[in-house]
Amino acid sequence: MSVRRVHPPGLVRPVGFSHATVATGRIVFLAGQTGLDGTGRIVPGTVVDQFERALGNLLTALAAAGGDPEHLASLTIYSTDIPDYQANAEQIGAVWRRLAGSEYPAMALVGVERLWDVEAVVELQGFGVLP
Repeated sequence: MSVRRVHPPGLVRPVGFSHATVATGRIVFLAGQTGLDGTGRIVPGTVVDQFERALGNLLTALAAAGGDPEHLASLTIYSTDIPDYQANAEQIGAVWRRLAGSEYPAMALVGVERLWDVEAVVELQGFGVLP
């Protein structure tokens, strides 16, 4: 399995994402994960708290499928409040680096009116490529 991050010379060097990823291997599709705790409730707190739990949940699902954080090829983040997400981007980046490392998949942030769980402010969905 290989995942190669692509940063074309004609595009601005990305911070916190890759412009593209080229991957070979088995694909695992990861369902959207919110900040649900072990009891099925959204963790209280900020977008950073919910992002941390959602990313942890996503990585748990990826691990159960046989993958590690470096196997993430693409990630879509759904946010109910993009300005709040942007205001906390530095802390969210620190959470990413602590849980997933210094490599980033191809990513997109999408603003939504609300998520399935009314209390959720962020949801992560993606896919990984396994060896």
